Amino acid sequence: MKMMSLLWTKSLLFLLPIPCLCSSQPSPPLLRFSAFLDHSNMVFMRWDHDEEEMMTFELQVRTVGWVAFGFSPHGELPGSDIVIGGVFPNGSIYFSDWHAVDEENLKEDKSQDYQLLSLTEDETFTTMRFKRYFQTCDPNDLDITGDTTRLISAFGTNDTVQFSKGQRFLKSLFLMRVTSPTELNEPQIFFTYDLKLNDFPIPVDETTYACTFIPLPILKQKHHIYKFEPIITTHQNRLMAHHILVYACGNGSVLPTGISDCYGADPDFALCSQVVVGWAVGGGSYQFPNEAAISIGTPMDPQYIRLEIHYSNFDLIPGLIDNSGIRLYCTPDLRPYDIGVLQTGVFTFPVHFIPPGADSYKSYGLCKSSQFNEMNGTPVPDLKVFGFLLHTHLAGRGVKVVQYRNGEQVRIICEDNTYDFSLQETRDMKEVITIEVGDEILVECDFQTLDRTEITFGGPSTLNEMCLAFLFYYPRNNISSCMGYPDIQQIAHALGQEASDAMEGMIAMNYVEWNNETIKTAEKAAKEADQIVMIKTIDVSVLCLYLAEWLGDGETRSSLEFETKEKEEPGDYRPVSLTSIPGKLLEQ
Repeated sequence: MKMMSLLWTKSLLFLLPIPCLCSSQPSPPLLRFSAFLDHSNMVFMRWDHDEEEMMTFELQVRTVGWVAFGFSPHGELPGSDIVIGGVFPNGSIYFSDWHAVDEENLKEDKSQDYQLLSLTEDETFTTMRFKRYFQTCDPNDLDITGDTTRLISAFGTNDTVQFSKGQRFLKSLFLMRVTSPTELNEPQIFFTYDLKLNDFPIPVDETTYACTFIPLPILKQKHHIYKFEPIITTHQNRLMAHHILVYACGNGSVLPTGISDCYGADPDFALCSQVVVGWAVGGGSYQFPNEAAISIGTPMDPQYIRLEIHYSNFDLIPGLIDNSGIRLYCTPDLRPYDIGVLQTGVFTFPVHFIPPGADSYKSYGLCKSSQFNEMNGTPVPDLKVFGFLLHTHLAGRGVKVVQYRNGEQVRIICEDNTYDFSLQETRDMKEVITIEVGDEILVECDFQTLDRTEITFGGPSTLNEMCLAFLFYYPRNNISSCMGYPDIQQIAHALGQEASDAMEGMIAMNYVEWNNETIKTAEKAAKEADQIVMIKTIDVSVLCLYLAEWLGDGETRSSLEFETKEKEEPGDYRPVSLTSIPGKLLEQ
């Protein structure tokens, strides 16, 4: 087996020369998806996948030297699955499948699982097109999955491969995209409308939540928002803008003016709870499916929105001015349905916490929809979920959303087991799924805090945590969020602490000696604890609180042991805590 140093190698003459692939062959099929893999737009990738679980890649790199592409397990070189290719000055080409043993060395795979389709070079670009199966059964190859993928790319100026001296990049991408923009209907008549801050001075603080209220356009007839995209003024500001959310406001709301802290001294700046569209770090534009879009311009639609931008200025850089926001694409060409967004997950404050020093700690948030009809004011039609956005902060490693009906698991709605904070985007479902009134939705988030010595609490700061899933669906109803959190007193008691209310329960967490045993005890208690479920409507006029409690059958079952459709074993390990006891509606 050939070994190659990453610090210095001789020219890759030992790779088997492959005859040049002629251009007289039929044009290759178009690849639907594309992205630059670096900030300078030197490495451009196209890709696509088919029903035979084969993925095709085309790498176009601004170089006449070697190029490399691969998959990284954790964003680092060791363990990466890499393919290297190029064109020698004499016109012969080289192409081979490798894996990184450590930071110093590559090894050529015994099983060559990448199939070269074409490899060309001109005065500017080297273009390499190849394909491979999602799963190759080679232990040195990484599977291509429906999770976030860490991609490594690299290139040099000549055909001597020197990873230490070459350009090397890391980028997270979701490869299993379902629909490309070219497959969606683009209306003939449309206009754009910007929701943004104007010359906002980014504070010299690590975390800032800036909020303002902006009117939507005044229209004579109903329109649909069919697409949105971020407006980020500079690359430096893009690094600081953590997320941008647009909330619809109830038309009866009395709204403040100006720009202020969303969650500061003035509670009015936290008004409006219905997420309409959202962007987070790493995301791009998003176009809704042909069947549905967001309604504006009718008496039932919001007239104002709340724009929320979360900045993370960790380096405390002064003097930055920002004009970021969201651009809406609007059309009078209406789709059949109006879109709604349901926010689910763990209620962030005040009882969400993650212990320090945890390699893995899972949090749970429950939504039970049995009271949707009462809160909506009219019967709620089935929710047709077509897209989702998952959201945690820096400690998040995975998010999973599971649906239950009549005591049985229906499906895993969506998941990302290799979640990356730097890539948060709205993603399409493989197929539209149905949520019925009475269904239960459980959101599970996996966190890692090995680098932390203090408890991480739920909160707005990037160094705090969140566990959220935004489900995009049609037709729209008046429910804006349905989230839950475990009874913190039960968790405190499991850890040997006294607590007579939630606040004492949270304070008690600071007295726990955190180690592997107490971390697992806390996680188990959070699984088994009663959950308080909170449901809000778009205008927050009604808040429903009810208890989802353990009924107990003499057996402790983990809500984590989800059953996938491929498994044939009976039972789905549904936690009996998902049976709820309704409480009363609380008028606000």
